[in-house]
This record gives sequence, C-alpha cells and structure tokens, in this order.
Amino acid sequence: MAQGFSKENQSTVETAYRFGEFELHPANRLLKQKGKSVALQPKAFDALLCLVRRAEHLVSKEELNEMLWPNVHVSEANLTNTIVSLRKVVGRDAIRTVSKHGYRFEMLVECEPGVARATYERFARAKELTAQRSLESMTLARELYWTCLAEDPNFAAAWAWMGRCCWFLGKFGGSSERVKALAEAAFERALAIDAELGTAHQFYTLVQVDTGRADAAMERLMKRLERHPGEPECYAGLVQVLRFRGLLKESEEAHRRAVELDPAMVTSVAHTRFAAGDYAAAIESYGGRAAYYLDAAAWAALEETDRAVALLRERLERMALSELMSALLGSLLAVLEGKHRKAARLMEEADAAYEPEIVMYFARHYARMGMEDRAVECLRAAMKAGFVCAPETLKRDAWLGSVRESATFRVLMKEAEAEVARAKAALKSGVVDWQP
Repeated sequence: MAQGFSKENQSTVETAYRFGEFELHPANRLLKQKGKSVALQPKAFDALLCLVRRAEHLVSKEELNEMLWPNVHVSEANLTNTIVSLRKVVGRDAIRTVSKHGYRFEMLVECEPGVARATYERFARAKELTAQRSLESMTLARELYWTCLAEDPNFAAAWAWMGRCCWFLGKFGGSSERVKALAEAAFERALAIDAELGTAHQFYTLVQVDTGRADAAMERLMKRLERHPGEPECYAGLVQVLRFRGLLKESEEAHRRAVELDPAMVTSVAHTRFAAGDYAAAIESYGGRAAYYLDAAAWAALEETDRAVALLRERLERMALSELMSALLGSLLAVLEGKHRKAARLMEEADAAYEPEIVMYFARHYARMGMEDRAVECLRAAMKAGFVCAPETLKRDAWLGSVRESATFRVLMKEAEAEVARAKAALKSGVVDWQP
C-alpha cells in the first residue's frame, strides 16, 4: 500500500496515479511528493503523464514529440532535456531509456484516476495469476477480473485481461463456446472503451489466429505499427501471427524487436524455434513459463526420449489438465512408449477446433508412428483452420520424414509454399521493414 493511505479510503475512486512517494493528478495538473506540490514545467508534466499512463511500456520518441510539440519540428535535445528534468524529480531509475526508440516508466503504478484502489489491487493480483498460465490460476484470475468489472464496468484494461483469461479457459478448460464468446465480447468492450489499448490488441490476436483469421490479425497489427512503431505488444502478437502464416524468420524477427523494445515481453517464439528445428533454443525460450508440451516434444526431437518421457509422466500425474492438453501430452507419451493405438485414440477423441497448431503437433505424432495418411490429413486440417506449416518444417522435421514421399504430401507442400508466398507479399506491402 502506498504511503499515507489507510484501509478506510481504499474503496474511494482515485483522482491520481500513485507511484512510490508520488501522486500525479491529471485533472489539476499537479505532482505531489509526500503530500507536497512539486513544480514542473508544462511540457515536463505532459511527458510524465504520458509515460505514467503507459507505465512499463515503451513510449517512442516520435509519440512524445508529437504530443509535446504537435506539427512543430524541434531538435532531439528538447525531448532529452525534458526527460533529464523529470529524472531530477522522480529519480534517475524511474525513466529508462530504450536506445534508439524512446523511454519507459519503470516505477510500479499502484492505482490510476477513476479506479478505486481496492479494484486496482485486485486487478494487479489477477494479472499475476494470469501470468502463471495454469487452469487453476486462470480460474482464480477470472473471478478477480469479474469483481473488478462489477466495481468499474469502464475499466478497459480489466476487460482486455478478462478476454485473455477467458480465451485460455475456453480452449483448455473445457468451457467451450460460451467462454470463448465471452472472450470476444470482452475484447470488443476493451477496444470500445480505449481503441488504443496495446494489451487489448495483443491479446485479441490470440482469438483471431486461433479462429483462422491470421491474415486479419496481421493487417490490424501492421496498421497499428504505422501509428505506434515502438509498441512491443504489436511485435509480440506478430510472433504468433507470422508463424501461423508459415513465416518463421519473420516471426523470429518480430520477437527480436519486441524484446529489444521491452526485455520483459513474453512471446510465443519458443514454438517458432521448434518449427525451425532449433530445439535447444525452443527449450531455453520455453523456460520460465508454465510448461506443458513443447519442451518435452523438443527433448523427444533431440532423441532424449527418457527425459521427455519423465517430463510427460510427471505433468500428466501432477497437473490439472484440460482434455485437449491431456490428449496432446498423453499422445506424445504413448508415441514414445510405443503405444500407438492409445496415441491414435487420444488424438482422434480430442477437440482441437480452436487450436490448429496442436493439430500440426498431432500430425508429427501420426507421422512418427508411420500413419502417413492421417498425418497429411492433420496438416491439411491445420492449414484449413488457419495454421500454415512452414515449408522448411515440412522439408526438415525428422518426425515428418515418413510422409515426404506421399503424393498427397507433395500437393500439400505446394499449397503451403503458395500460402507463404502470399503472406510474404502482404507483409512487404506494409510500411514496416521486415529485413533482419
């Protein structure tokens, strides 16, 4: 709890952003430190307000310049001097320079204007639970988001995080269509309240790619990058979008740009590296997240079968998994243990309608068991659902080796190459340069 505030006034609606020993009051254009007013020049106040509103996210030099000196050309020294003056007030470490790009406010913002303190504290806790990515933590987070939104229906960020949580539970928690529909509605509500909310754009990408709309997601994110060229959330979303379009090098580049802008940004690059056959890198980048399938599959691809089997057994016994995740992990374990009939049954009974990438993983399992026709059917089903397996994966993945002589596979390869060429053309038509 911030200094000077008791439990009695936690339910009141805040009028200020609070961080450390500071209060920033936008309506009164006032900064206080330990309750005392701090003098700031108008441009410095505007810059601080912009940075605090986007706390923990990069604000580009271009955005700051446009806000502080609209339609006026000024030297870079003007912005630099403004940031220097702010650091003298709030502390040198409060505002981080992101080389060549802009600045990030790094102090923990404990509440914001218009949101009750207790609501904001629940929201912060819910985000921590969401980051754990387990069914149990997501369920707890959803209840906290609901409470936040009952208290403040116009809390845009809470709607966005609620959408993220519901989409996860809808896919992996067996809640199916109702929860997925709620996720879509939550994202629509978040963007209706704040059309520029970066997290809403990032999370909505998950819905679009899983429902066969990766092209629409790519177009939306590329247009957003025209307005916000330094937004790491856009690049994080593109990591998945570009992989779904079969563009692995471009997906890797999107990850590089995302973490260059925000080193704490989490992306799905582990899956990109797995698809590229860099299994050691996939394992390394998968670390630190709630681990399910990918690292075990990578160890298996590296012929470290015993290690993969041990991981899978431990997770299947310990973790509360959805039917789909149980089928994914269980079928891989059955493949590795030579229980092919069990593996095939688990995959056939799984509902992966909203997980085309998992369908591609099923294809690898079938191919490994020598079930070539079923493997090609899965690869084609994944493509129809929106996931284009990259041609380099189709050519080089050792687990797909048994299907490469199939005539239907060769047709599929040509279709995948055509889809990738189309995606590359669409990417090049944008204003963002995708050369590594």
